[in-house]
Amino acid sequence: MLDFKNISVHYGLQDVLTDVSFRVNKYERVGVVGPNGSGKSTLFKIILGETSADHGELVIEEKPRIGSTRQHPEPDTPEETLLDYSMRGIPGFHELELRMRALEEKLDSGDLNVLREYGEVQTEFEHLGGYDLETRVKVALGGLGFTTDDFAKPFASFSGGWRMRAELSRVLASEPDLLLLDEPSNYLDLPAVEWLQKYLKQYRGTLLLISHDRFLLRSLTEIIVEVDAGTCTRYEGNLDWYLKEREVRYQHLLAAKENQDHHREQLQRFVDRFRAQATKAAQAQSRQKLIDKIDEARIVLPKRYTQSGRLRLAEPPPSGIEMFRCENLFFSYDGVKNVLHDVSFNVTRGDKVALIGYNGLGKSTLMRIVAGTRAPTGGKAVLGHNVVPGYLSQELAETIPPDLTVYRVAKAAWQGATNLSGEKNFRNQLGAFGFDENDVGKQVGVLSGGEKIRLAFLRLFLQAPNFLLLDEPTTHLDLDGRRLLQEALQRYAGTILLVSHDIEFVRAVATSVLEITREGIRQFPGGYDYYSEKKAQMQAKGEGEKPKAAAPQPATSGDTRPTSKELRQQRAAERAKVAPRVKELKKKVATCEKKIDELQAELDAASAELFSPTPTTDFAEANRKVRTLQFEIDRYTADWEKAATELEGLQLGQGA
Repeated sequence: MLDFKNISVHYGLQDVLTDVSFRVNKYERVGVVGPNGSGKSTLFKIILGETSADHGELVIEEKPRIGSTRQHPEPDTPEETLLDYSMRGIPGFHELELRMRALEEKLDSGDLNVLREYGEVQTEFEHLGGYDLETRVKVALGGLGFTTDDFAKPFASFSGGWRMRAELSRVLASEPDLLLLDEPSNYLDLPAVEWLQKYLKQYRGTLLLISHDRFLLRSLTEIIVEVDAGTCTRYEGNLDWYLKEREVRYQHLLAAKENQDHHREQLQRFVDRFRAQATKAAQAQSRQKLIDKIDEARIVLPKRYTQSGRLRLAEPPPSGIEMFRCENLFFSYDGVKNVLHDVSFNVTRGDKVALIGYNGLGKSTLMRIVAGTRAPTGGKAVLGHNVVPGYLSQELAETIPPDLTVYRVAKAAWQGATNLSGEKNFRNQLGAFGFDENDVGKQVGVLSGGEKIRLAFLRLFLQAPNFLLLDEPTTHLDLDGRRLLQEALQRYAGTILLVSHDIEFVRAVATSVLEITREGIRQFPGGYDYYSEKKAQMQAKGEGEKPKAAAPQPATSGDTRPTSKELRQQRAAERAKVAPRVKELKKKVATCEKKIDELQAELDAASAELFSPTPTTDFAEANRKVRTLQFEIDRYTADWEKAATELEGLQLGQGA
C-alpha cells in the first residue's frame, strides 16, 4: 500500500531522514517507534502530503481513504456541537448526505435520471457507512470519556485535550482504509486507553501507530518500524521481537563502527606523519582520500544509545508508617461544584499506589492536596510523621526556563536544600541522574523530553523526599526513557502515589490501585492486573458502578474499622484461597525457564555454526534450525511472561 523509495528530508542543516526505503503492505498493523525528534511525524506528513521529500518518492497504491488526527481541531462555526463536529470525519460525507436529501425530494417526479443518480449516491453513502455513522460516533465519544450530555454542547467550549479526544473519535468512526495515529494516548486517561485498545483491535484496515505506549504497541501491532539517526528499519515482528532483535543489530553495528573508527585512526596517523615528506606525499594523499570516503559513509549509532542516560534515585529518609490520610475530604474551586466529594483513604510507608480514573474527576487536584499546594475545602488531609512529599506535576519539566543551563537549574535547587553541601557531592548528584561534564552546560531548551524529566527529578530529589507524587511522569518520554524511569521506581524504597495513562508503566510500578469515579473512591490492595480482575468480577455482578468511599486502613480508638490482627487474618484467608493457583503458576514458570535455558543453549550452538561455518555446513539447514529454535524460545517466553505476570499479580494482591 505504501512504498517509501530512497526518501530524504532535510530541515535547514538537519538531516531528518536519509535515503529511507521500506514498505507497508495492505492490512498490516505497524508500530512506528524511535526517540523524540527522530522524524516519525515527518513520515506521516509525507503520507498526508503536508511535507515533500527532498529526494526519493512515496508510492501510495489503490488510493485509500486516509484517516488522521489534526493537531489543532477547530469547529466550522461557533455553534457547531460536539456530535456535529465528530460526524464530519469522512471527507465529502456531509455534501453527499445533502445531495441525497435533495434527490429524495425529486423522486416523486418519476425522472429516471434522478432515480439513477439517487441510486448511485445512496450506494456510495452506504459504502461509507452513512446509516450507522452517528451510532459509531456516539460509541467512540462515550468510550473516550464524553457523557451523553456533552454531545449537544458547542465544540468550541471544550479544552484542547478534550478537543483532541473528539478529533480521535471522529477519525475512528470514519473507518478509513489507512489509519494514521500519532501518539493517540497523550490526551487520554487510563480507562480511555483501554477502550481505545479494544476498539482498534476490531479495526480491519491498515494501521500506522506512532506511540511510546508499550501496551498499545504490544497488543495492536505486528510489525515495527524504527526511526532513528535518519534511518528507518523495518522489523518483521511485534514489539517484543523488535526489542530483542534491535539489541542484536546494535551489537553488529557497534562492532562495525569500532572497526571503521580503528581503520580511520590508522589512516589518519599515517597522513599526519608523512604528509610533509616528499617521498610519502602521494601515499599520504591516497590515504586522505580513503579517510574522506569513510567520513561520507560514517556509521552513526542510534540516538537511544548515545542519549540513554541514567536515573538513580537516592534512599528516602525515614518516616512514620502512615504517609498520608484523608477523611471525608471535599474540594471545590468555585464554592458551588465539588470536584472531590467525601473522599477517605490512606497511604502507608512503602506503598506504590496508582491513582486511576477518567480525566476531570479530580486526580490532579487530589495530588495537589496531598502535596500541600492546595487545601481541602472540607474534611481532613494529614501528612504523616517526617513525611517529605516530592511533587512532579505534568507541567514541571516544561516550566523550567529554557535559557538556563542544566548546571544553573540544578545549582539553584542544590543551594535551596538545607541538608546538602560540597561541590563534589553536587557533581555526584548530577552524575546519578545521567548528567556528565558534557551535559551540564546545555541549555534546557535543547534537552530532549527524557533529559528534562531527569532534570526535574534531580531538582526534586535534592529536597530529599520520601513520598513521590508523580502526575503523568511518562508523557514526554520515549520507549527507553519510560523503561529507565520504570526500573528506577521499581528499585526505589520510598512511597509513591502516581497518575499515568501508560498501562505497562502502571502494571510494572504500582503495588496497589486507588480508583476514583463519579460515585466515590475505592482502594484495591493488589497491582494493576489484580485491579482489572476485580473490576471485571464486580461489573459481572453489577457492583462496579456504585463504589463506597474507602475508609483509611489503620484502626483508631472509638471506630469500627478492622484491626491489624483482623486484616492479617483476612489476608491469610485470601492467600489460602489462591494458593493452588500460585503453586500451579510457580511450576509453569519454572518449567518455562528451564526449557528456555535449554533452547537458548541449542540456539547459541546453532548460531555459532552459522556464523563460523565449516566446509560441510549446510547453510539452509543451519538457518532453518536457528529460526525454529528462536520461534520455540519466543513461544516459551510468551508462556513464561503470561504465567509470571499472573503470579506476580496474585502475590502482590495477597501481600506475598
